[in-house]
Amino acid sequence: MRFDTTTGRDAGAAGAAATGRLGAFDGLVELLEGSWPLFGDDEPTGEEVSRRLRCAVGLPGDVPEPDVRVEGTWTRDGLAGTELSWDAGFGPRVAGRLLRPAGERGPLPGALALHCHGGLKRFGLDKLADGADGRPVHPRLRAVREELYDGRAFAEDLARTGRAVLVHDGFGWGSRRLPVAAMPERAERPAQLELAARRAAGEDVDDEAVAYDVHAGPAEDAVAKALGVLGTSWAGLLAREDLLAARVLAGQPGTAPGGVALLGLSGGGARAAVAAALGAPAAAVVVTCMTTALRQALPQHLHRHTWALMTPGLGRVGDWPDVVAARAPLPLLVQSGLRDPLFPEAGVRRAVERIAARYAAAGAPGAFTGSLHETGHRFDAAMQREAFAWLDRVHPAQG
Repeated sequence: MRFDTTTGRDAGAAGAAATGRLGAFDGLVELLEGSWPLFGDDEPTGEEVSRRLRCAVGLPGDVPEPDVRVEGTWTRDGLAGTELSWDAGFGPRVAGRLLRPAGERGPLPGALALHCHGGLKRFGLDKLADGADGRPVHPRLRAVREELYDGRAFAEDLARTGRAVLVHDGFGWGSRRLPVAAMPERAERPAQLELAARRAAGEDVDDEAVAYDVHAGPAEDAVAKALGVLGTSWAGLLAREDLLAARVLAGQPGTAPGGVALLGLSGGGARAAVAAALGAPAAAVVVTCMTTALRQALPQHLHRHTWALMTPGLGRVGDWPDVVAARAPLPLLVQSGLRDPLFPEAGVRRAVERIAARYAAAGAPGAFTGSLHETGHRFDAAMQREAFAWLDRVHPAQG
């Protein structure tokens, strides 16, 4: 089935009822385009994008003063680590890990490194940094790092460049994961069927981390429904907790004033963009492999993404690159893989063009860097070096 990404119509099945597996009848996109602006057709300002985004994601109004507790400290491999926790106002305490160059006493520029979705919700911050023993807490983390980060715990490498780097568990991951017993019943039957099928195929699914993610997959959809009824969303709660984490980092005595860098891959990049658009105390933003024009993402790429990005009403906020550029002229680096299976190349290129235009309109074309790589969906070693060097230019670290 051929899909015309310009019109949003199924171009290969005359008279067909379905639009390219979008999940809607042919003609719906056009009907909605005639009902209200879609994908930024009305050219909203950055301030208007931020206002609309706050409403669309259902950002709770309170971001409390964080109650931060030190849970432990350690030193290894040139790093000084502090295990932190803080109260998010509901549920278990948020786990965070603050990394600094060992022996460095003065204030350092802060960086909030945001973990990806990665199909792994049992762990969050542990994807980006290890604890006192310097080893991943589970073998699945090694696989995720090899696939997405060139085997690197990149938050540790970033800290070694002379920064105070905080990583934390986002809502729904790690310390903030939803217990299986609390997951909606409608998600349990598909989880049990998958576990049974995988056992029959000879897989070991008795490992707690493996079994948890089998449950967490279908539960994400069910939880999204409940959050929507309550007036919020996955993106809204993640943003609230990321804004809180940015406040935690900025409030540390070893963090230099002037704002913190926000960066992440995939879902982490979406979180960085949303937190910045919603007013995080940001000095610079890096969004890696998480940028496309929404029109070009229809239909086949839309359904490949997490609820952390695909919030109901997002298309009425503006185009996704409008969200990424909402804080122009704030320094922004967007890195994209031209062989990324999660995004169409046309959408990636269109997004970079639209962001560049918004920065030019803000009178700061040099504050935006769009970087295209011949790679897939990953933050590989070359991209990490590029991001670190860019941060050193726009938000200098103490080396």
